[in-house]
Amino acid sequence: MTHLAFFEPRIAGNTGSAIRLAAATGATLHLIEPLGFDLSEPKLRRAGLDYHDLAHVVVHPGLGAFLAAAPQSRVFAFTTHATSRHTDVEYLEDDVLLFGPEPTGLPPEVLAHPRITGQVRIPMLAGRRSLNLANAASIATYEAWRQRDFDGVR
Repeated sequence: MTHLAFFEPRIAGNTGSAIRLAAATGATLHLIEPLGFDLSEPKLRRAGLDYHDLAHVVVHPGLGAFLAAAPQSRVFAFTTHATSRHTDVEYLEDDVLLFGPEPTGLPPEVLAHPRITGQVRIPMLAGRRSLNLANAASIATYEAWRQRDFDGVR
């Protein structure tokens, strides 16, 4: 299954939407602390609706702890500064799709981390700053899942 990782997310609603995404696709959602909200916030619960029990969500105390938990996984950092597109990657089952916090994205020290396999971007029209985090995560997760012929679907 795909691993979707949010590095220091700030907006509860986006994380709630990602919980729903994880439940719908079978991806594991990894939240890397510190979080900009409490996991019991009503906005998070509302955005995730009744999918919380159907999603696999893991909270990690920092980037190092997360990477230690996925020692063999390739890690693709999503950033608007990348030259490669997210569709250029041939995704494998245990790949990590790593996204940064709203509104700053992944910091340079994360992008330069030796465990980062590659940096990729989701194409947008010129002059646009970025996509909503939950929308970008959905685009990437479904592309990785599509490439594996939607494994797990009856």
